[in-house]
Amino acid sequence: IVLNNPKRRNALSLAMLQSLREDLLHDVKSKELRVIVISAEGPVFCSGHDLKELSSEDDVKHHSQVFEICAEVMTLIQKLPVPVIAKVNGLATAAGCQLVASCDIAVASEKSQFATPGVNIGLFCSTPAVALGRSLPRKVALEMLFTGEPLSAQEALMHGLVSKVVPEDKLEEETTKISQKICESSKSILALGKATFYRQITQDLDTAYRMTTQVMVDNLNLRDGQEGIEAFIQKRKPVWSH
Repeated sequence: IVLNNPKRRNALSLAMLQSLREDLLHDVKSKELRVIVISAEGPVFCSGHDLKELSSEDDVKHHSQVFEICAEVMTLIQKLPVPVIAKVNGLATAAGCQLVASCDIAVASEKSQFATPGVNIGLFCSTPAVALGRSLPRKVALEMLFTGEPLSAQEALMHGLVSKVVPEDKLEEETTKISQKICESSKSILALGKATFYRQITQDLDTAYRMTTQVMVDNLNLRDGQEGIEAFIQKRKPVWSH
């Protein structure tokens, strides 16, 4: 999926958000779909909401619609049965930073930067803070939210907002490498694992272990669960049914 409105700094207008939701759900039940990569054209990965849509010229109903569909898209990413990778080459601000934080994996070029500068224009990044606060240490997230100052790619890596930082000319290669590795696994096993990870992360330790213990048993009962173990014992490559 390519955010392709560089003249508007790939702003998440209502139309862009609707299109992004549609693209994320496209072929989602197909066995052929194994991984989704979100990238962007131009020097800005995503500048966040289109502020022209948030002026007093539009009514409260329109404003609500924009933020509601944005929240839907961000939560949808984590509900999808396949991993979603953000491939970032440039600036990601406000809801654009939220989009990166919401993805399962994020690979960034060295020139990328990440910021939540809404406070500087009188619109605190409260919805981006949901994703940011779940990806970064609290004090790092709050400094970003209170000051609007950007994190460099290396700072974003150090604090856990992105998974890897590579030179710009290696970004495509590294993202493809991760994608291809994902594609070697069973789609059904990955789907179970991803859903379980996001369920357990909000639970207390005892509840999380009870739930994941049962999931491990359920995993063994899946066709690909048994195929993987049999293939390992027989020293052969597994043949996944997905």
